[in-house]
Amino acid sequence: QVQLVESGGGSVQTGGSLRLSCAPSGRTFSRLAMGWVRQAPGKEREFVALINWNGGATFYADSVKGRFTISRDNAKNTVYLQMNSLKPEDTAVYSCVADLYGQSIATIKGVDYWGQGTQVTVSS
Repeated sequence: QVQLVESGGGSVQTGGSLRLSCAPSGRTFSRLAMGWVRQAPGKEREFVALINWNGGATFYADSVKGRFTISRDNAKNTVYLQMNSLKPEDTAVYSCVADLYGQSIATIKGVDYWGQGTQVTVSS
């Protein structure tokens, strides 16, 4: 069983930066694709970014491309989401997710593991 714990959320002004961390536990972490999804109030969940099991491939939603960077350190059992140039429309609850298949994360269908989420608020 893999449990995911996020940290690093908070409140920033437009143009600011935050770094989210996700610390999974469980022996299978290093073989799973990891990612982040977000959900703003009154909106559907939205894919943000994913990284494959060894960090060799990353994918981003168009809305965050060039501003957000996902990375992982398997030795530290941690996945990161560096968020720069934040905008008010980035305000949402960000959840760390994990699955054997990156496609599941990109489509947010059948994702095996979810964190509880961390709030990110960007004020104008």
